Amino acid sequence: MARRNKILVPEARNGLDQLKAMIVQANNPDIAKFEAAREVGVPLKKGYNGQLTSEQAGKVGGRLGGSMVRELVKMAQQNLTKP
Repeated sequence: MARRNKILVPEARNGLDQLKAMIVQANNPDIAKFEAAREVGVPLKKGYNGQLTSEQAGKVGGRLGGSMVRELVKMAQQNLTKP
């Protein structure tokens, strides 16, 4: 099954990048994935990363995606409990 990494609301790109940076506690959203890769021990570098195994790529994507989803759910729950 092909997955598309396309944001449905393009105006949300900046907010999502900021959330990604916050998740891995990076100062710059552009280096967030490299910080996540370093945390899980994956040798991710700028440019082509064809040498990575599926498992390694999944570790980086799972670290970012899973954490972002948890944070978004937490934010939504907080908004629901506000009067």
